[in-house]
Amino acid sequence: MIRLLLILLLSAGPLLLSLTPAAHAQESRYISDEVFVVLHAGPGSNYRWIGKLIPGTELTEKRRSTDGNWAEVATSRGTEGWVQAEYLSTEPPAQVRLPAVVRQLEEAQQESAELRSRLSELQAQQSDVGSQLAKSNADLQQVSEELAQLRQISGSAVETAENNRRLVEDSATMRTTLDTLEADNQRLQDRVRSSAFMDGAFAVLLGVIITLVVPRLWPKRKSSSSWA
Repeated sequence: MIRLLLILLLSAGPLLLSLTPAAHAQESRYISDEVFVVLHAGPGSNYRWIGKLIPGTELTEKRRSTDGNWAEVATSRGTEGWVQAEYLSTEPPAQVRLPAVVRQLEEAQQESAELRSRLSELQAQQSDVGSQLAKSNADLQQVSEELAQLRQISGSAVETAENNRRLVEDSATMRTTLDTLEADNQRLQDRVRSSAFMDGAFAVLLGVIITLVVPRLWPKRKSSSSWA
């Protein structure tokens, strides 16, 4: 019985040594894109086939054989087996990455197209804003010119109003002076008429006096008769 156990231990020794777990933790691995890989039931090509793994298949590596040539893996569906470690890769193969890269490229192209469209919209808005700004500047210039004209007109109006006020004052002064002159003229005319009347009356009186007095001042001549 003991001899049988020793024989079994000696025959199973290499297998037990080959199944010694690796020091690293379980990590994701990928079948390289070179060949199809056979999943074996044990760490060797003499073990039965469990299935074929196509390039890009994602696996979870559980452990390595002592020589590092074989790795025990598990598929995403839970199938476990052994594959040659040289066909495992830490990165997805090109045929797996390519669709993702193509998808990213398409997304980048779409985003670029959206950005170009947005840029065109922004440029159009900028052009509209520029046109509105130019129009606003033109309107502002026109308003400034009109305001300057209004200020000039307002200044002229103020000056004209001042001149009119002065003219009104001068006219009132001249009217007062004219009224005074007319009153003086009227008094002068009245005085002249009164003086002329007095002169006329004095002349008439003088004529009457002369007519009545002067003949009496002359001596009378004695009349001679031829009969004397």
